[in-house]
Amino acid sequence: MSHQPYVRRLRDLDSDDTAEVGGKSANLGELARIDVPTLPGFTTTSTAYDSFLEEAGLDEPIRELLEDVDTADVENLQSRGVRVREHIRDAELPAHVREAILEQYRELAQELGEEEPEVAVRSSATAEDLPGASFAGQQETFLNVSGEEALLEAVKECYASLFTDRAISYRVDQGFSHFDVKLSAIVQVMGRADRGSAGVMFTIDPDSGFEDVVTIEAAYGLGDLVVGGEVTPDTYTVFKPTEGIIEKTLGDKAEREVYADEGVAVEPVPPEEREKYALEDEQIQALASYATVIEEHYGEPQDIEWLYDGERDELFIVQSRPETVHAMEERNVIETYKLEERGDVALKGIAIGDGIGAGEVRVLDSPKDMDRFEEGDVLVTTMTDPDWEPIMKKAGAIVTDKGGKTSHAAIVSREMGVPAIVGAGYATRTLSDGEPVTVDCTSSIGRVYQGILEYEVYERELDEIPDTDTEVMLILGDPETAFHHAALPVDGVGLAREEFIIASHVGEHPMHLVDEGRGDEYVDALREGISRLAAAFYPEQVIVRLSDFKTDEYRDLVGGTAYEPEEDNPMLGWRGASRYYDDEFRKAFALECEALRQVREEVGLDNVTVMVPFVRTPDEGDRVLELLDEYGLASDELDIYVMAELPTNIIRADEYAERFDGFSIGTNDLTQLTLGIDRNSEKMSYLFDETDPAVEESVRRLVDEAHAQDRKVGICGDAPSTVDGYVDFLIDAGMDSISVSPDVALETIMLVDEAEQRAAETLAADDD
Repeated sequence: MSHQPYVRRLRDLDSDDTAEVGGKSANLGELARIDVPTLPGFTTTSTAYDSFLEEAGLDEPIRELLEDVDTADVENLQSRGVRVREHIRDAELPAHVREAILEQYRELAQELGEEEPEVAVRSSATAEDLPGASFAGQQETFLNVSGEEALLEAVKECYASLFTDRAISYRVDQGFSHFDVKLSAIVQVMGRADRGSAGVMFTIDPDSGFEDVVTIEAAYGLGDLVVGGEVTPDTYTVFKPTEGIIEKTLGDKAEREVYADEGVAVEPVPPEEREKYALEDEQIQALASYATVIEEHYGEPQDIEWLYDGERDELFIVQSRPETVHAMEERNVIETYKLEERGDVALKGIAIGDGIGAGEVRVLDSPKDMDRFEEGDVLVTTMTDPDWEPIMKKAGAIVTDKGGKTSHAAIVSREMGVPAIVGAGYATRTLSDGEPVTVDCTSSIGRVYQGILEYEVYERELDEIPDTDTEVMLILGDPETAFHHAALPVDGVGLAREEFIIASHVGEHPMHLVDEGRGDEYVDALREGISRLAAAFYPEQVIVRLSDFKTDEYRDLVGGTAYEPEEDNPMLGWRGASRYYDDEFRKAFALECEALRQVREEVGLDNVTVMVPFVRTPDEGDRVLELLDEYGLASDELDIYVMAELPTNIIRADEYAERFDGFSIGTNDLTQLTLGIDRNSEKMSYLFDETDPAVEESVRRLVDEAHAQDRKVGICGDAPSTVDGYVDFLIDAGMDSISVSPDVALETIMLVDEAEQRAAETLAADDD
């Protein structure tokens, strides 16, 4: 039986029942109807809650206590909240409500074959999980509840948690009546995450709003420590179109919450477990698949809680609700923050949002220290929970020692639009009270700079951006910024540089890693970085240039001096293609190729095009192509371009076109080698000119030769955005694509559109 109107089975519910049982309960009912695994259970209804308040005579006392509450007066708010909760705990549940709950609990026991099954009792507010409002985490959950009397007490505790200080404050601030929001209590079979793992996942990238990935966070034990930001979890990113794992980041997972005699307890995680991922790859992909099914069912991005039951060896979806931050964003406006100067980095952590904030540090131990906090201060604390929210909304930026991308600090700071850095380690010990700092969250690695630095905020409406015949693409190096830049209306990436990944995410010479038997670290770092870049712009082309460090740059990496000669002129030395087939570097190149192979075949990002830099002769091009084929990157299975940056690439363009599928002109190297000027020479900088007739003639000649063999030509460099009239020259020359840095991409699109219109007008005039 269904036990209406006081109790409903979860599997009998759907989204139409939200008003009766709350968003969380209704969503669990929806989930039980689609192809994702859920734990069985039931829920009380809003009718049961109303019946309780009415028959226990609670309406009037609660109304009187909360009528003129001032949420800014923390002491007064706390006093009134305590009294309301005491009224609820002291009252008796009506007999008919008690019996309905117990009868359903007995049916669940019979279904499971257990006398007094352990259940979790979760709160579900009837106004929660709606777009524009996030009640997540405001009401309580009670775990490991067993027995009829314990169950009834837990239900009342859920009712009381509708009136926690933070819940009262949120409703007042959001304009919700305390009596319009009702409470249902979900009773669900306990998932044994204490013997497995748990966490949260978003069906988008929670910082940038990029929609083609599922972001999963996982830690051992129950999920509360992840949600509360008390541990730094593993983070996994899965590309939805292919279900390939883009990246995995190992969290410290120092503690886990487990069941104990008195409810739950926190225990340390042994070092050997901390050094392993909490989930296997198959489990990661299964969760991502469930997330995609859930998102498709609801038709909007979701914020999902899950657990892995180590006793049953099964994954379960515990909860799903709409993702509320990016759902409210204006999708036709791009807002870009850019730091105009640099300072000393005080510490780093996980960046939340993509903004920049600055102010004086305020290190707080507790929300009770609110009187020390001024509007615009930078909040620095160990971690946050909903009690911190009145302070957080006043902050210019937030920095926490603990937490991941789905911790309370992360979720709330996104919703409030406050830049935040979480999981920063020792921020509360590193930063000093009153110290001026700048918090930069423009990449996924957040940085706290000493001092107040200048920054700019740029806004552009996407409906102002025209379509152009000439492709405008990006030059990118930092994979951490890729998802943020994915919203730009560009045609892909014309130059993705591996050097940034090697310098920033590896930091060691690849042959040093090879000789230490750690080559897999090099492969993993390159695969993850390239995958982020390729996924961000999929299915648009992403051209990845093979490594092009010079010997002096390789020497700067850890272990580099043992493998690199000292050259008088590294710019013209052992670089680019000449390294790949050399016995002293070939093993490192094999790892580079393996990373690219995995990106294309295992992650499924077949939009990656490989580009070979600094090829001095067509024969050298042949040697590299043979190696690429040997290492799993056959030219008949993917496009391979050549970087056109040497006069030989221009003079023998027809021979290169026979071997490669396209060209990309590097204006800086082509100019320096055509004019014989070191591009880094301050003394000779006055002669360095991309518009010199010899350079422009080289560009025109290459385009003509390439087009004659049906090969495309792109150009990469600063000139299109910095040199007046250069875009007109490129359009006139017939350039297929122009690649620039993200900060000038929109400006370049406008310049290309104007140049194409002028060219069309000139052509029309000539025809007349």
